[in-house]
Amino acid sequence: MKAKIYTIAAVCLLFISCGKQKSIVVMPNEYHAAIENVTQIMIHDIFSPPVASRIYVYPNVAAYEVIAQNSKKYNSLQGQLKGLDSIPVLDPKSGVNKDLAALIAHMEVSKQLVFSEDMIEVFRDSLYKKWENENAKEFEVSKEYGLKVAERIKKWMGKDNYKQTRTLPKFSVFANQAGRWQPTPPAYMDAVEPHWGEIRTLVLDSASQFKPAPALPFSLDKNSPFFKQVQEVYDISLATKKKGDDCEEIKIAQFWDCNPYVSVSQGHMMFAKKKISPGAHWMGITKIACKKANADFDKTVFAYTKTSVGMFEAFISCWDEKYRSNVVRPETVINQNIDENWKPLLQTPPFPEYTSGHSVLSTVAATVLTSVFGENFSFVDDTELQFGLPSRTFKNFLDASKEAAMSRFYGGIHYRAAIENGMVEGKNVGDFVVNKLKMVK
Repeated sequence: MKAKIYTIAAVCLLFISCGKQKSIVVMPNEYHAAIENVTQIMIHDIFSPPVASRIYVYPNVAAYEVIAQNSKKYNSLQGQLKGLDSIPVLDPKSGVNKDLAALIAHMEVSKQLVFSEDMIEVFRDSLYKKWENENAKEFEVSKEYGLKVAERIKKWMGKDNYKQTRTLPKFSVFANQAGRWQPTPPAYMDAVEPHWGEIRTLVLDSASQFKPAPALPFSLDKNSPFFKQVQEVYDISLATKKKGDDCEEIKIAQFWDCNPYVSVSQGHMMFAKKKISPGAHWMGITKIACKKANADFDKTVFAYTKTSVGMFEAFISCWDEKYRSNVVRPETVINQNIDENWKPLLQTPPFPEYTSGHSVLSTVAATVLTSVFGENFSFVDDTELQFGLPSRTFKNFLDASKEAAMSRFYGGIHYRAAIENGMVEGKNVGDFVVNKLKMVK
């Protein structure tokens, strides 16, 4: 009799265990894949570097706010980022899988920020199918919550003045203004995002909070500080070209090029070579750091979010200065006053010279990543392998940022002052973001 009872009990337990589905486990690699998917879409759609920073930051904040709900480790950014109020409250008893909801919120916000929404949907639907098969009930309740968070973030995002800047006038160029920016070959494109300094900052008090030292006064006097820095760009370009393609300076310039739109002319045809933006390169470094540190899902979201907030502020600060100082590029001055046939190693980007965007952005990103992973965090950067460029090794994030900054000098598209003062500007912005944000309890 006892044996029969034990047998019945065992069968009941078997049915109970079989009927209960396991909770869905969302891996950090799935979040990395979501970021990479957005990056590839931005390459396809061709977004400018400042706009790319916006496409990264809001989806990451959406995901982070989900993991920060009822978290013992991470603080919400509500009240820390301008205009960000409460997201829908998460009931701990609701059965919502926070990691799952966070990734859903990320994908939903990302979809609104790109042109090729279908590319987001294909990636999303493959995950939706997988999750639904694993645990349909948990998937549905988590999806419902994730979409609610996404809608709240979209409303906050919509108030950052981006839409208004789409209707503002183009940047005016006057050919008779010596020392002022002029469109550069081969495409002679209009100046990119002249009103980006008017976008709402998230942490900075204002776009001009860390306004750098003034640019050197324009002068064609060969003994003037300005003309000496022009000559320096010309001289270093000739020296590196003589060394050949194996020259370290050339390798550095090419590795950090990160120009999302390079115009190429062949006969009567012109087409674009598409690459990642500078911000995408640093998102790639964030992935590398997360993987090396074996970061769990929450820390992965935290690292991407903190870095993307810093990058967003970096572009606002830098672009505010670019269109205030409105400095002419080396290519224009050299062609008009030194060598009409000279071309820089890298294609000159279509916006004013001062300060260097790579210098500001890279220093900010490196400062933020150092706060997350530490000062002595060496890594191998293989971000540019997809473009046929070999990986490079760095002893820490600031080491990488300094090389990124100097790459613009080696590439012939920035003067030294824009690089050095850009790094100072970036350090000020980065330190402010790190000290102001209280994301870890």
